[in-house]
Amino acid sequence: MNNNDCIFCKIIKKEIPCPIVYEDDKVLAFLDINPVNKGHTLVIPKIHYENIYETPDEILGCMIITAKKIAIKLKKFIGAEGININMNNDAVSGQVIFHAHIHIIPRITNDGFTHWKGSPYKKGEAEEILQKIKS
Repeated sequence: MNNNDCIFCKIIKKEIPCPIVYEDDKVLAFLDINPVNKGHTLVIPKIHYENIYETPDEILGCMIITAKKIAIKLKKFIGAEGININMNNDAVSGQVIFHAHIHIIPRITNDGFTHWKGSPYKKGEAEEILQKIKS
């Protein structure tokens, strides 16, 4: 995707209006247009990077620090009982906008959202995966 076609790049350039929660020279945070729960906020880098793999560590650090600050405010002022912080990378994981972004999702009891289902490793599987990750 060309950066000129990226909706988040257009938001950064103020070509598309949106409710900005926070902005500095490296990141921009704004309310999600289709929130999971009220207060759902996105944190994006001001430079176009497609996903976590391309985003420099320094920028990822700025993104997560900003996400933490906003999460604290959502708990204190919006009444969130908990917070999910999530980053989808690649289409198979649910990434729809291919500009790196972190979701900050306020959670409340009985909001109807659940975690994905896990299942235990088969015998020897964890060790095999561990070796692949460490290599």
